[in-house]
Amino acid sequence: MIPWNSLMTAAREAAQRAYIPYSHFPVGAALLDADGQIWTGCNIENASYGLTNCAERTAMFKAVSEGKRTFRALVICGGTDVAPAVPCGACRQVLAEFCPPDLPVRVIPLREGDGVTRTLADYLPYSFALSAGT
Repeated sequence: MIPWNSLMTAAREAAQRAYIPYSHFPVGAALLDADGQIWTGCNIENASYGLTNCAERTAMFKAVSEGKRTFRALVICGGTDVAPAVPCGACRQVLAEFCPPDLPVRVIPLREGDGVTRTLADYLPYSFALSAGT
């Protein structure tokens, strides 16, 4: 069973730690690994916009750098009540590197609400991957 309430709380708390002096657009993420540990991340902006890191990648890189390779769910918190933030293309591809296509990804607004849950494959149906013989 996925602890959605814990993940949503963790993602909302992570969004409060975002470093966003340019966009003023906080995003938080909470990634659940196979052992039940929750890895959080926030977006971290940079004056050179291309060096900005999204919340989802921050959470993923923290987990992978600690040896985690198997994940069960992801919550992304940001955007508005009407349009919660969804993963950008770069984040979708990084998620596809480490997560199965059926990974549940829930996007929720900053303040309250359960948001919408879709699979990673819904967000990135034709992810780039190494060929089967490689």
